Amino acid sequence: MADAGGQDTNTVVSRPNAGRRDPYEVLGLPRDATDQQIKSTYRKLALKYHPDKNTGNPEAAEKFKEVAYSYGILSDPEKRRQYDSAGFNAVDLEGLDMELDLSNLGTVNTMFAALFSKLGVPIKTTVSATVLEDALNGTVTIRPLPLGRPVNDKVEKQGANFFGITISEAQAEAGVVIRVVSNVQSKFKLLYFEQEENGGLGLALQEDSVKTGKVTSAGMYFLHFQVYRLDPTVNALAISRDPDAVFFKRLEGLQPCEMSELKAGTHIFAVYGDNFFKSASYTIEAICAEAYLETAVKLKEVEAQILSKRNELRQFEKEYRDVLARFQAVTNKYTQEKQAVDDLLKAREKIQESFTSVPTAPKKVSSTSNGKAVGEDSTVSADESESPTTEESSADKAKQSKKWFNLNFKSGIGSAGK
Repeated sequence: MADAGGQDTNTVVSRPNAGRRDPYEVLGLPRDATDQQIKSTYRKLALKYHPDKNTGNPEAAEKFKEVAYSYGILSDPEKRRQYDSAGFNAVDLEGLDMELDLSNLGTVNTMFAALFSKLGVPIKTTVSATVLEDALNGTVTIRPLPLGRPVNDKVEKQGANFFGITISEAQAEAGVVIRVVSNVQSKFKLLYFEQEENGGLGLALQEDSVKTGKVTSAGMYFLHFQVYRLDPTVNALAISRDPDAVFFKRLEGLQPCEMSELKAGTHIFAVYGDNFFKSASYTIEAICAEAYLETAVKLKEVEAQILSKRNELRQFEKEYRDVLARFQAVTNKYTQEKQAVDDLLKAREKIQESFTSVPTAPKKVSSTSNGKAVGEDSTVSADESESPTTEESSADKAKQSKKWFNLNFKSGIGSAGK
């Protein structure tokens, strides 16, 4: 059934914002499009509407943003599932990753991006439109890369070195691995290009370098079984908001590689310099997996275990958060009950102290100038108030004797003189 605009309402998810178009509609894809179709279409449209190719065209710039936004939803399996089930309302719009084209940034913005990257903030970057256009036009230089012979080289920032790898039927059947390693921890991308109808090269696969130990590396594994890549930028914002998500979301960036095998013939790969300000040093090597059969079997087993573990973590996360919520509730109740018991015991002790016949001890204060203590208990006996103490009586008698002796002595002298 079509609406007034001729649009099929059965294939368009309702959206709360009239200005936001269905991602499938933006990319011109069916709802059952594969990951490879989504990526291939996005790269073609992104190249078509890229600001570098449409200077002074605001309409193209808006198209480019819309294409990137739609790709941000459909390229993430979880966000795509959420959108397919409930539209934009179910999608965490804040968590959509935008890819930056470093060649299109000014010096100041590039410095800020480099700073955030240095601090550990994952920043997605896209391949320069110039590189993609040169590949599409067939104007790039391709160097041969024999199997089993590593090549050390450097690539300029936002530039690419292209390599051609030729494999036989037997080598294609055994499987091929392409690996790039940087011992100085340069940032780079490993790219795989396919032949276009016009004879040019179109970007088909992209792997970003990942820091592992003291090196950065990226690899593509064409071993006839599903290999997964781990995107560390997936759910980065959710992880920053929830520390527990660091563990549970760690495997959510696990995404299947689009290709698991290569056919006999020549295949084109490239190393793209993804550093912010300097060239990237690297070693690239292509090997036949025939001599690594045992290693390939182990990789297949581990990939299956990791995929299974991701599914287990999804179930365990709900159980963990339920238990954690109950634990927090019990902990809060414990704190409240402990405070209540402490308050009751203090009140009980205070009340018990009032049941006693022992008078309160009088306060000790300083005496006034006339010798009477301020605040002293005036309820004393007559004997206490009139009778001097033993020490006071002895002192008075001694004083009186001395006075009597002196008076008599003086009186005697006076009498004698007369």
